[in-house]
Amino acid sequence: METQDYFAYLVDHIHSTVAATTDDSGMPVTCVIDMMDWDENGVYFLTAKGKGFYSRLTKRKFLSVTGMEGESTMTSRSLSLRGSVKEVGPSFLPRLFEKNPYMAEIYPDEASRRALTVFCLYKGTGEWFDLSTKPIQRASFSFGGAESEGEGFFITDRCVLCRLCYSKCPQKCIDISRRPAVIQQENCLRCGNCYDVCLARAIVKRKDL
Repeated sequence: METQDYFAYLVDHIHSTVAATTDDSGMPVTCVIDMMDWDENGVYFLTAKGKGFYSRLTKRKFLSVTGMEGESTMTSRSLSLRGSVKEVGPSFLPRLFEKNPYMAEIYPDEASRRALTVFCLYKGTGEWFDLSTKPIQRASFSFGGAESEGEGFFITDRCVLCRLCYSKCPQKCIDISRRPAVIQQENCLRCGNCYDVCLARAIVKRKDL
C-alpha cells in the first residue's frame, strides 16, 4: 500500500486510536482519539482547547497513535503513526463534522463547538502490522518529508550459513538459499531469536549498522 492508503485505512476502518503524548515531567499520557479525515498533507483530528491533551499537543507538537481492528488477536491489523502535529484551526471543523456526523450528538450547536480546534499529523513515520496472514506482514513508511527510522535485524557477510537462525525463527522468514542469508523484513516479528542464537555474530540490529 501507498502512504495515503494507510491514512485512509486509519481513518475509515480503524478510526479510534490510542494517542500518546508526554506531560511536563516527560511521563507518557494516553487517551483515545478518533482520526477523522485525511488528505495528501496528513491525518486530521480534533480536540477541545480546555483539555490537557490540547495543552500537551501545543507544547510538544508531537504525537504517537496506534489503532487496531479485528475480532481476535490472530485476525487483527494494527497501524501506528508518530510524528509532528500542527494546529490547523477551527476552519477545518465543518469538514470533520460532515465526515463524522456522530460528532453533532456530542457538540450539537455552533456555540458548543467554539471550544474545538483541529490538528494535523503531517510529518512522521508509520508502521503496518498484520497478524491475519501467514506469515505475518509488516511495512514501514514515512510521510511529510520525514526519513524512515528503519528498525530490525540484518545478516552481514560474517554469515557462515549454519542455518541456526532459520531453525529458531518463528515465522521462517529467513532466506537460506544464499550467503549471507537474508531476513525478509516484511515478515519479520523482530523477536531477536536469530540475533541471540547466531554463533558467528553475523546478525546486527539496525542501530548497530
